[in-house]
Amino acid sequence: MNKGTFTISLDFELLWGIFDKIGTAYKPSYFLNTRQIVPIMLEKFAAANIQATWATVGMLFAENEEEWRAYSPQFLPSYRDRKYSAYEWVKNHGIRPDVHFAPDLIQQIIDTPGQELGSHSFAHYYTLMRGQSPEQFREDLKATQKISQDKFGKKLESLVFPRNHINELYLGICVEEGYNYVRGNPKNWFWQETQHENLSKKIFRSADCFFQVGAKTSYPLDEVKVFENEPVIIPASRILRPQQQSNFIMNKSRMLRIKSEMEHAAKNNEVYHLWWHPHNFGANPESSLAELDELITHFSQLEAEYGFQSKNMRRVGQQIKEMAVTV
Repeated sequence: MNKGTFTISLDFELLWGIFDKIGTAYKPSYFLNTRQIVPIMLEKFAAANIQATWATVGMLFAENEEEWRAYSPQFLPSYRDRKYSAYEWVKNHGIRPDVHFAPDLIQQIIDTPGQELGSHSFAHYYTLMRGQSPEQFREDLKATQKISQDKFGKKLESLVFPRNHINELYLGICVEEGYNYVRGNPKNWFWQETQHENLSKKIFRSADCFFQVGAKTSYPLDEVKVFENEPVIIPASRILRPQQQSNFIMNKSRMLRIKSEMEHAAKNNEVYHLWWHPHNFGANPESSLAELDELITHFSQLEAEYGFQSKNMRRVGQQIKEMAVTV
């Protein structure tokens, strides 16, 4: 019988992930903190034998602007709304190495046992935005694989779609470009069609972080279907949301919710897939890292009591493929 599995995936993006939301209105300390936090996270994971998939924006692999331009595809995304284009942002605001490049951190991820280097696309590509095309997406994936293999000798196998915009018509392209495993969204309705946001979805998603308003989000491995010529979709269970500053009750409630879900998965031999952005720790680094310690301690207790296992996305996907009958 398969034991319960604890899976962590991290959307590692720095400014590439939020430029369209905040422009240049960010505190330099936010991303400086993030750069300092990543090695600490890696140390904590290694000490507790926790595996994780670092879904990394391909542009972060570059050393400088010259290299960034050399690896950028010729066929760029033609979003109808240009504010979503990373290339357009650079054209208007320029490159800032401290928030746009991180090859040193990527090397540390590779060097840490159990960590999988994955992809968050090359340019934080939105597959459900109007104006872009399948071939533009393919070129983006090719650019990521090329810079990863040229610089680090790594062929990437796991992909996380930016903003959780999963375009099912593009899944075949993922496999063709080497991505066999993709993070999916939780099954609840308020996590579906994330490109169409509305107030009710946001309210339900926020409420579900503190108490159960939807169906449980852990699942048995054999519940995940495998389809021919498509990547294995490994559903997410919960996002570790940023701390609510100075709100002890909400932060405690949020952590209790996650720990109770982890325990349910461990007891029932299910997968619990937690994800977050490393920059979510940037505003309150010390207290955020203290929460991570709390989760790691809880995992270690569940590992000792129930055999709860830590596996990155690639290892979970491989196990699913071994068990599944392809549809």
